[in-house]
Amino acid sequence: MTEAVLLDLIHGCCPACTAPSLLGESAPDPHVFLLCGTRFRDRKGFEVSCLSSCRSVHVLDSGSTAECLFRFKVTVDQLDLSSVRVLTSPQGQQVLLRYQQLLFTAVYTFDYQMVDTHTCPSCTGPAPTHSPGGGESEDEDEEEEVCRFLQRLPALRGDVTVLRSSLIPECFGHGFSTRGGGVSSIQTLSSLNLFSSRRRRDPEAVVMENRRRLALHAGFNHQELRLVKVNHASDVWVLGKAEPQSYDAMVTNQTGVVLGAPGADCMPILFADPVSKVIAAAHAGWKGTLLGVAMATVETMVKEFGCCKSDIVVAVGPSVGACCFTLERDQALNFSHIHPDCVPDPESARPHVNIRLANRDGPNFGTQVGFLWIKDTEERAPPSNR
Repeated sequence: MTEAVLLDLIHGCCPACTAPSLLGESAPDPHVFLLCGTRFRDRKGFEVSCLSSCRSVHVLDSGSTAECLFRFKVTVDQLDLSSVRVLTSPQGQQVLLRYQQLLFTAVYTFDYQMVDTHTCPSCTGPAPTHSPGGGESEDEDEEEEVCRFLQRLPALRGDVTVLRSSLIPECFGHGFSTRGGGVSSIQTLSSLNLFSSRRRRDPEAVVMENRRRLALHAGFNHQELRLVKVNHASDVWVLGKAEPQSYDAMVTNQTGVVLGAPGADCMPILFADPVSKVIAAAHAGWKGTLLGVAMATVETMVKEFGCCKSDIVVAVGPSVGACCFTLERDQALNFSHIHPDCVPDPESARPHVNIRLANRDGPNFGTQVGFLWIKDTEERAPPSNR
């Protein structure tokens, strides 16, 4: 299996002392990355003869360790690699582990190998203790350095764009995110990817930067964003009560809290009662739709906060259309009980299903998350003439 080999030349190693380890234990034709910052950039003899047999050699000589490792990750993703062997010193391992937690997920496997630098004449003098050319101070925290670097990255695939519904009154802030304007470079994900998991390549640091950019554009505090913990059912959590392990909808009357529900194939649904000042957000996939998550959310608003159903306005966000969504026949036919037009080709082995119609709305475009919050008094106040 092809692997990426990261030679840590920043924290006490040099090309000469890492060569034996590289030759002895690497998989055939490894992709080699030299993490050097500016330390070896101008040294004579930077190229080592043993590297000539490697499939490719990449020099990571950006100004900070955060930038070097981010560029490393981007290239590893482009090569579709997930196995990484790191040749470093004990000190280097401690530092690199912190960056690994910030910039990588469980998709990647890291194997750290310690290099003996005591007998190498090139590895003399103290090793750097911070990212060369990194943050504004030598002891800048790795997390702060990564965040600062990500904030400087240009937006990919267009600008941040938010879709809004004319149904939601001005006393609420809301929107549906689209796919461009973020910093996610994974080709199979949108650049404004808002979700991180152990099974995805996008790390939490990148996702949090995307959320920050969305919040800045939409006008809310990204630290107040609460996302449903999807279980593809109809459970509803009322904020302020004990939080369950998973749920597909949230309801609150608290100002400042931003409720969010994911959507792609599934639908993000936003509920707002301008009379009682109560909001809700729900995630409706095909299973949740059959289980009635939308109606369960409305019933919770009525039961817990005394809302009147006729006062509640609902906006259904972008999702998959009937043209592109199919299910096994026995699953699809369950939607015919909701509305006969939900399944336009019931005789097919895999009928198409209009889950938007099952939740009583029309067609739209793909999206990622719907969000909603109750504006406080200052947000609702008209601008001063002074």
